[in-house]
Amino acid sequence: MEMALQAQRPVSYRAVFQERGGLKLKPFIGSFPHVRISHFVLFSSWSKINQGRGASFRITASAAGKDYSRRKQRKVSTSRSNGPSPKGFVPKAPAATSTQKRDQKSDVDSEAQTSNELDGPNKKMLEIVDSEKQSEVEVSLDKNLDDEKSSEVEKPPSPVRELSAVAPSKQVGNGSLGRISQDDRELEEKNTAENVADGITSKVREKEIGEINETAADKGISTNKKFTEAASLELKLEREAELRNAEIARVAGESLLKGDKLFVFPLVVKPDEDIEVFFNRSLSTLNNEEDVLIMAAFNDWRWKSFTRRLNRTDLKGDWWSCEVHVPKEAYKMDFVFFNGQSVYDNNDEKDFCILVEGGMDVFTFEDFLLEEKRREQEKLAKEEAERERQAEEQRRIEAEKAASAADREQAKKETEGRRELLYQLMKKAVRSVENVWYISPGDFQGEDLVRLYYNRSSGPLAHAEEIWIHGGHNNWKDGLSIVERLVRSETKDGDWWYAKVVVPDRAFVLDWVFADGPPQNAKVYDNNHHQDFHAIVPKHISEELYWVEEEHQTYKRLQEERRIREEAQRAKAEKTARMKAETKERTLKRFLLSQKHIVYTDPLDVHAGSVVTIFYNPANTVLNGKPEVWFRCSFNRWTHRKGPLPPQKMTPADNGSHVKVSVKVPLDAYMMDFVFSEREDGGVFDNKNGMDYHLPVFGGVVKEPPMQIVHIAVEMAPIAKVGGLGDVVTSLSRAVQELNHHVDIILPKYDCLNLSNVKDFQFNRSYNWGGTEIKVWFGKVEGLSVYFLEPQNGFFGRGCIYGCNNDAERFGFFCHAALEFLLQSGFHPDIIHCHDWSSAPVAWLFKEHYRHYGLSKARVVFTIHNLEFGQHSIGKAMKYSDKATTVSHTYSKEVAGHPAVAPYLHKFHGILNGIDPDIWDPYNDKFLTGLNTLLVLSHERRRSSGRADERSWFALMRFGV
Repeated sequence: MEMALQAQRPVSYRAVFQERGGLKLKPFIGSFPHVRISHFVLFSSWSKINQGRGASFRITASAAGKDYSRRKQRKVSTSRSNGPSPKGFVPKAPAATSTQKRDQKSDVDSEAQTSNELDGPNKKMLEIVDSEKQSEVEVSLDKNLDDEKSSEVEKPPSPVRELSAVAPSKQVGNGSLGRISQDDRELEEKNTAENVADGITSKVREKEIGEINETAADKGISTNKKFTEAASLELKLEREAELRNAEIARVAGESLLKGDKLFVFPLVVKPDEDIEVFFNRSLSTLNNEEDVLIMAAFNDWRWKSFTRRLNRTDLKGDWWSCEVHVPKEAYKMDFVFFNGQSVYDNNDEKDFCILVEGGMDVFTFEDFLLEEKRREQEKLAKEEAERERQAEEQRRIEAEKAASAADREQAKKETEGRRELLYQLMKKAVRSVENVWYISPGDFQGEDLVRLYYNRSSGPLAHAEEIWIHGGHNNWKDGLSIVERLVRSETKDGDWWYAKVVVPDRAFVLDWVFADGPPQNAKVYDNNHHQDFHAIVPKHISEELYWVEEEHQTYKRLQEERRIREEAQRAKAEKTARMKAETKERTLKRFLLSQKHIVYTDPLDVHAGSVVTIFYNPANTVLNGKPEVWFRCSFNRWTHRKGPLPPQKMTPADNGSHVKVSVKVPLDAYMMDFVFSEREDGGVFDNKNGMDYHLPVFGGVVKEPPMQIVHIAVEMAPIAKVGGLGDVVTSLSRAVQELNHHVDIILPKYDCLNLSNVKDFQFNRSYNWGGTEIKVWFGKVEGLSVYFLEPQNGFFGRGCIYGCNNDAERFGFFCHAALEFLLQSGFHPDIIHCHDWSSAPVAWLFKEHYRHYGLSKARVVFTIHNLEFGQHSIGKAMKYSDKATTVSHTYSKEVAGHPAVAPYLHKFHGILNGIDPDIWDPYNDKFLTGLNTLLVLSHERRRSSGRADERSWFALMRFGV
């Protein structure tokens, strides 16, 4: 078989074929008239490009000797790699026989004579081996490839011709023509069959080669297409770059003529694109600097700041440039130039800026920042929660370790104490007491059943009808563990009684007394003259082992007791926290619904970032009967960055006379503020009597700025309490502090203070005022910061809070000294809160002496707790205070007509006093004993059974009070 293969590029054949075989490939320049050229050669553009790199080869199989047809060819296995096989086929080199090797030389000599026979139709077909088998053959190329015109490949003669050529020699050699003819016919038939099989194999191989060539041709076309597209794209990019450079050069020339020191390209800056900033150094303060850098950020220096070095360009003039990516969130780019050190060009202190078109505006970016801040806060909150959880877990582990060590120490201590007591008892214990008691058998051990005999006539039970033993072991370690009735002995003389007793397995000593009845019913005892009876156990376990086990058992008991105690404390704390949260939620809901007859929202809780609908009932306000109602709103106590929203006309709601409007609450809101009016441009307003309407906003990224609040009072629970004033001062301060405000309390340092409730009590400072030195002490009371003023004139060393003849003078001095302390200590409170007549002078002293001297931003709040005392001082404080309150809405109505209050009703409000659940918690009140709990449980049982009535609950409440 012979066929044409196109080698696409020069290869090192010796690198591929490591062994010589019977197959040879020689260059052939020209064409084969009987072989078709592959499609790949005809159509592949790749082959056209690389025509000079290929060579056609003519491949045939050569016989190794003249007797090739007589011998059955041996099959030789060829090695193949495990890797992917190369495309195409390689010829399989048959292994030559010894006869073929001997005759090989003669065949080479006859090569010229048989060359014409190679084109005949009866050539032996070359066996093509699949590339996966990786047969290794060596292809021999002539070195003088350019000089050869044709290639000749050795080919064995056809089997028929060979047969006729060797037939005479066979006849002579064998001496029998018939036999030789028969052998030749068999060999001819066999070779004919082999030729037919080789022909079929050749056709299959030609088909496979054709398919491979077609695939290669398709790949060549695809490669050519990609190459063309790449070349076209490269030309397009080069053209665009040329146009861009030309445009930049034009703009640079115009800027140079105008005297502009910078420009950007593209001229229109859009978000999420790259721009190039050009800077004319010669027109700048950096004209003599070697380095030029840009310091920039976006959106008024609030987004993605960066610093970048500029490079010298080839443009005409001293132009430097750098590339900058404009983020999608940008609406403006702000920048300055500098030399990397201290020399700047900042556009005459106005900075350079470039507007970004088609992106976010200022307000959209603000909302974006808020959303980013919210996500960051959520992330930080989760991280903080995880850190707190891990810290809590670590604290728990450390607490458990400490508790375990403490319990082990306690167990060891208790065990040592019991061991010493038992040791002393064992020295006194005996086996029997003559004529009183004895144990049979006398040599016993733990878990033995013994008889304990007792002589009734020996003690106070001589006339008892029944005798019982109440016993235990090891100094009554487990309490009363042996209870048996004694029976009269029939075998012994005298008044002997006995009981069968099982000795405890870990007993060293048996302890017991005799009585005339079982426990709870006995009246007469024989306790050995108050020393009890004690019998030694002759055979007992090892003392060391016993005490080791005893210490371990004690440790386990202490651990269990601690676990139960801690679980109870945890359950109580969780219950208290839940009750507190529920109370807080109910209070807020009550507050929000308290003005539902005028205004309410849907949803009731206003959340940042959501839309809320406000419902308003003008029928119950000054806008009753107005044809229109307009809504005016802002946030954060009218200080929001967006300012007041445009007035919105409210539309009728479905429920009666209500009107409604919807508002989007910004993410940075913590308070919603609004009023109502009759017209868009104003007219009559409903502003809640000058207070405006305010609703808290939950979930905002901005929290309300904390205020500095100072209470000046003469009472404070629990260290200086006379009436309810002290409770309000403490509870109100704690509640306001929980809202993240700063609260301080100024109190006289009475000599009767209960300092046991003051933590970290220490001297703070001293100052002079009013002709005396005033010492200042500091401490923590119920978590509140308290400053105690101690004037050295003795005003508060009287052993009481009230009851002195000069109380007005004492408290007036204190009020003035407190304001002086604020001034000299540098306090800048937002609110100064004074209470009742005792600290009422603060209101007018502040307005007359301190408002214009360092405490200017403070406002005064005055609270009336009891109008029965100091009415003149209360009236004066009402006049000078900015706001006034009293303990409830009901009490405000009661005192509204009083001359001290009536002129100032416009700033007077009733606010219901609350109770601090942490201080007044019945679950943690040590003064409420178990009887309270029993009554509560009793009432709960009555209520669950349907038998509870008002009287039982009233009795319970009366007891609680």
